[in-house]
Amino acid sequence: MGMRTVVADVMPGPHRPRRVAMLSVHTSPLDQPGAGNAGGMNVYVVELARRLAVRGVEVDVFTRATSSDQPPVVEESPGVTVRHIAAGPYELLPTAEVPAQLCAFTAGVLRAEARHEPGWYDLVHSHYWLAGHVGWLATMRWGVPLVHSMHTMSKVKNAALAEGDTPEPRERELGEEQVVAAADLLVANTEDEAAELVALYGAPPERVTTVLPGVDLGLFTPGSPARARSRLGLRSDDVVLLFAGRIQPLKAPDILLRAAAMLLSAAPGLRDRMVVVVVGGRSGGGRPPEADLPALARGLGIADVVRFEPPVGQDALADWYRAADLTVVPSYNESFGLVALESQACGTPVVAAGVGGLRTAVADGDSGVLVDGHDPADWARVLGALVTDPRRLHGLSRGAVSHAARFGWDVTAARMLDVYARAIQRRQMVTA
Repeated sequence: MGMRTVVADVMPGPHRPRRVAMLSVHTSPLDQPGAGNAGGMNVYVVELARRLAVRGVEVDVFTRATSSDQPPVVEESPGVTVRHIAAGPYELLPTAEVPAQLCAFTAGVLRAEARHEPGWYDLVHSHYWLAGHVGWLATMRWGVPLVHSMHTMSKVKNAALAEGDTPEPRERELGEEQVVAAADLLVANTEDEAAELVALYGAPPERVTTVLPGVDLGLFTPGSPARARSRLGLRSDDVVLLFAGRIQPLKAPDILLRAAAMLLSAAPGLRDRMVVVVVGGRSGGGRPPEADLPALARGLGIADVVRFEPPVGQDALADWYRAADLTVVPSYNESFGLVALESQACGTPVVAAGVGGLRTAVADGDSGVLVDGHDPADWARVLGALVTDPRRLHGLSRGAVSHAARFGWDVTAARMLDVYARAIQRRQMVTA
């Protein structure tokens, strides 16, 4: 089915919200991406909220408190307030344990709204299925529309699991189906995701729309690779392969290590210059355990060329992108792949798995290369062909900057405002 018949067009209108309650239950926009439960969704929530605030929309982001030291209310930026809701123990819980706290979390959200006059929020935008359930109850109480972004879907993830990874439970699938049925509008990151919502979850096509995520084009910019390498302790002639993100089976950093070992076996002359950098922290479950990555490097005989770095802020992350020859994204599934987009905005081409949103985030052959499957031998061949062809790398670098320039957060926010307006108009028509 062509996406013109699957994805509804968004019709701009005068029904703009004044205040939006944004829900991100299991992970806070204040958390450092790349560790724990924090990843691309955290970046998405905070960047979208900031851009909406610039356009005059007040945004309250509700998230679960994970420390007694966290203030109940934090002004993240002008017009964006993060509200920490006490629900369960003051600690970071595995995502699978968060559903037990949804009742307490929902009560906290409703109490926060009750301190204001009726009609304080015009709309709820929930992120991930856990937040969707809270949003479902809140919008029933407040009589406002629910806009929901899935970010990841269990049926899609379970269809492409890493070896030994733990499947998402049936309870999550049922929960996602309920949120799909309850939402006034569903926002997909790509047209592929929109089609999956319709085909796998039975979402009515007229309630699904696509809004491409963005990248901070003011922060992630091309820069001097030599200066970035100097700051990071890398040599100017090093061949640098970068993985950035949470260390979990879904993200498949082990594929990069295995491919690097094969590449060095085929081209031993690269050994003195090869540096494989893994920037990120442990996350999630499944096997092999994340802590085994250093052991895997030792077992493969490449521990001397692998650098493990902790999660870093976005300024430092931009330096890592600029310092790399290639950013490698071998994930088994990505709803979009913000790492790929950030890297390209810095002028560094991406070698990524040809799955999910990465097919949109990377322009195959122009800004990077998409690899079918997860056979390390295939990845080694692609990486080897690129790092030994400076002319092709240079061309891909130019294409990467051009491709990423299409994905600014300002465009995302403007499009999302149209989605909000349509949701408000739809709700008013239904209740009239």
